[in-house]
Amino acid sequence: MTLRERATRTRSLPPLGGDAPGLLLAAVGVAAAIAVHAAVPAVPKLTAAVVLGMAAAHLPGLRPVVRGVARPGLSMAGKRLMRLGIVLLGLKLSLDDVLGLGWATVAMVLTVVAATFAGTLWLGRRLGLPGDQPLLVATGYSICGASAIGAVSQAAGSEEEDVASSVALVTLCGTLAIAVLPLLQHPLGLGELEFGRWVGASVHDVGQVVATAQTGGPGALREAVLVKLMRVVLLAPLVAGVAVVARRNARDARRAKADGTEGAVKSGSRPPIVPLFVVGFLAMIVLRTTGVLPERALTLAGDAQELLLAAALFGLGSAVHLPTMMRTGGRIALLGLGSWVVVAGVSYAGVLVTT
Repeated sequence: MTLRERATRTRSLPPLGGDAPGLLLAAVGVAAAIAVHAAVPAVPKLTAAVVLGMAAAHLPGLRPVVRGVARPGLSMAGKRLMRLGIVLLGLKLSLDDVLGLGWATVAMVLTVVAATFAGTLWLGRRLGLPGDQPLLVATGYSICGASAIGAVSQAAGSEEEDVASSVALVTLCGTLAIAVLPLLQHPLGLGELEFGRWVGASVHDVGQVVATAQTGGPGALREAVLVKLMRVVLLAPLVAGVAVVARRNARDARRAKADGTEGAVKSGSRPPIVPLFVVGFLAMIVLRTTGVLPERALTLAGDAQELLLAAALFGLGSAVHLPTMMRTGGRIALLGLGSWVVVAGVSYAGVLVTT
């Protein structure tokens, strides 16, 4: 290799430690989220991480850092650490526990997910929300909040701004559920087990489910977590479906470009039908189902998963630009409210029918 080739190669390489400032800031954000949760246990760590990331992006002292030197590392956290967290999320699931819910409950969960996803996607498009926001909000409401948004956004190749706005909306509504749903338990005539299933079927993030259901007692908490994990199982087929559509759109875009016409869909490389991190997610479910892992290992994996997702959500929260969100603020708020009504209403009806 000549000196000129070496110099050219050196200039093309990214600066050493280019991701380090952003990852360090994300680590600080995770520590702050843990402190917030310790001070106010009703606020889940992941919710605090998103809010703190949004705050960091708008504080005068931190804003230049977040948008400048820390941006590469924060973006990397929002993508790669999110994938690792989703893989470890599979260790929370056991097929035996899910099937133990009974086929009636499984059918109820499938109905809730399908109705929420389709209804939210339709409403988001009718409201004219830009980019992939309708798809991402529909995913977050129907499956498992920000984790599902992160998974689907990577299969669809969504813009970071769309991901950040969708995460902010879903996190806000899920946080409100922690306060609102317990107030509705007795007016709606729900016992401990029924309340737990309603929470598990209608609240977005796993941490928010735990924070909401624990107000109804230990029985409610157990039912809520089981139903919620059943929704999480559906993440894999949903991501695969989105990847299939993305491949088809990319193919159509290439054909349109070859024909010299404007494609109506965005082009890009063909994503795999089942992304590697989803394969890892499914593998972890199988591993958990075998029962070979000791409880200590599962606890450590759960702690690592929460830290990874907290760092990823801090990174996504830091990409939220409130002035941009305000341009579609009324429409995206209406979508959030409409989707909340759908998921809460359908899941409530499902709980009444199956218990």
